[in-house]
Amino acid sequence: MPVILNDGIWFPNATEADGEGLVAMGGDLRPERLLAAYRQGIFPWSVNPITWWSPDPRGVIELDQFHVSRSLARVIRQAVFDVTMDRAFGQVIEACATPGPKRSRTWITSEFIEAYMRMHQLNHAHNIEY
Repeated sequence: MPVILNDGIWFPNATEADGEGLVAMGGDLRPERLLAAYRQGIFPWSVNPITWWSPDPRGVIELDQFHVSRSLARVIRQAVFDVTMDRAFGQVIEACATPGPKRSRTWITSEFIEAYMRMHQLNHAHNIEY
């Protein structure tokens, strides 16, 4: 059974998630809560109610341990892609929220856009364009 969050900025341990990975419900999408969740490997997935998840297994890229392979370095040197950061955060998140040919809806609601735009304004959320 997931924990019901109150106004306090806390989360149960992600290891207490149910079999699907649901950790908690409720709370809000304030930057302080989002940061607390992400620090514990927990992320929001829906609104009304807000649900907080940490499925196992989960893919996490530890950036401080990220290694650029020779083949990736070669592709970067060939300038096949333009790699930029934080030049169009709003446009990227809006584009990600747009349903596409293989998906009729998206989890990225206006509430998530507003929350992550606020995180970006506070320098806690970044995007990389290719």
